[in-house]
Amino acid sequence: MIDLSGRAALVTGGSRGIGRAIALRLAGQGANVALSYRGNEAAAAATVADIEGLGRRGLAVQADVSDPEAADGLVKAVLNTFGKVDILVNNAGITRDDLIMRMSVEAFRDVLETNLFGAFYMTKAVTRPMLKAKSGRIVNITSVSGQAGQTGQANYSAAKAGLIGLTKATARELASRSITCNAVAPGFVLTELTQDLPE
Repeated sequence: MIDLSGRAALVTGGSRGIGRAIALRLAGQGANVALSYRGNEAAAAATVADIEGLGRRGLAVQADVSDPEAADGLVKAVLNTFGKVDILVNNAGITRDDLIMRMSVEAFRDVLETNLFGAFYMTKAVTRPMLKAKSGRIVNITSVSGQAGQTGQANYSAAKAGLIGLTKATARELASRSITCNAVAPGFVLTELTQDLPE
């Protein structure tokens, strides 16, 4: 197990599902953990309480990562509380599933704005403090849907495929400054986000 004592981590969409599990694992390995949430304040507060129960500092910030100003504000809030951001996990994601012929332009755009643009905004926001620290870890939660595509998820698959490309470009751009960028592509994980998907 990696010792993350003294590190500061930020997990977007960290109040529920995969994001919550990531936040608690990071705290369990010694990191202070900030998380963003979009609307469920109770779930965010419960996750922070669990982080603090592990003896770490926790912070929940309501933020819509699809808004670049909100992404900047989120990073500033973490810097004000922890003094640094060592680890960013771009986990925030939404679905608006439908077949292409029925999918609205808004549904396609909404998913790309959160799942892809949001990760770009967050990565951009942490780049300067990580460059100053000459160290950083960025982890993007992609999906097997971004590799293979998924019926009824043209928007989600496109966003996650784009996130894979963003990961590769970011890794090349920042590697020489001791900042890594990697992707993890989960398969089907039973969470609130996936509970309504057909088998």
